[in-house]
Amino acid sequence: MAVRPRVVVTRRVPAAVEDRATALFDATLNPTDTPFTMGQLQNAMRTADALLPTVTDKITAEVLGTTPRRAKIVANFGVGFNNIDVAAAKQNGIVVTNTPDVLTDETADTAIALLLMVARRLGEGERELRAGKWTGWRPTHHLGTKVTGKTLGVIGLGRIGRAVAKRASAGFGMRVVYYDPPVSAADGKAVGAEPRDSLEAVLRESDFVSLHAPALPETRHLMNAERLALMQRHAFLINTARGDLVDEAALVRALQAKTIAGAGLDVFEKEPVVTPELLAMENVVLLPHLGSASTETRVAMGMRALDNLEAFFSEKPPRDRVA
Repeated sequence: MAVRPRVVVTRRVPAAVEDRATALFDATLNPTDTPFTMGQLQNAMRTADALLPTVTDKITAEVLGTTPRRAKIVANFGVGFNNIDVAAAKQNGIVVTNTPDVLTDETADTAIALLLMVARRLGEGERELRAGKWTGWRPTHHLGTKVTGKTLGVIGLGRIGRAVAKRASAGFGMRVVYYDPPVSAADGKAVGAEPRDSLEAVLRESDFVSLHAPALPETRHLMNAERLALMQRHAFLINTARGDLVDEAALVRALQAKTIAGAGLDVFEKEPVVTPELLAMENVVLLPHLGSASTETRVAMGMRALDNLEAFFSEKPPRDRVA
């Protein structure tokens, strides 16, 4: 890389990642952390050799089809890449990479944290305390739901789903069932999980349901009104995967009708907008997409994106190429 490739980084990333980016490349950073407009994304495609966006940047066919275009690779900062029109990238001869593997533990921890919070009504308790409304211990105050011995249904037993299953089974003595046809019963057993033949079977059986499916056209609104109605009335829904797996309007109706007991959400259908009714519900725990938000993991994600760029510009296959 005698002439340093020009790379545009769309958002603030950890300082260690920014330092390495500027050492490796002619990097343009975003010190204000202001989200790029479509026009800015298109300008980056025209003037830079590579774009390093985050999962909140919409890299549409219009952005990828920018003419004239200089960029040859989009190195996504995130394990997901549904923010990128992969088909359009292929059509335009643009390489796409992501950052898998490095955020498994943090996201699994967040799923378990949400499960515990909704089960034990911890968000309600903290809000009461901070508001100065706590009057002292009493036997019937904020009674929640026991977790140990309950059944957790995992939808999608990939890396994160397996980590959640292992934590729930080994750490909390939960019985774990899962739906993910490509995953063998032996692989499920290794993390203490039992397979079921259908998503519907998992929903009917579980006290808690945790979503870990990818965002694909066929998984949009995976949890719709019909499937939410299959859950037990005392059951809770946990989502740390992708917001559009859940039909939020249907979820609101299910919560209002007490078809299910509550929900813990780290991702939302129209981020950063959250359905207003969810904000007003005490039996819902809401987090601002913090699943991978540890310093160690966000640094590792950035370094992985830079590894992919460095390989590409050294004419080597990027480790995490998805298109």
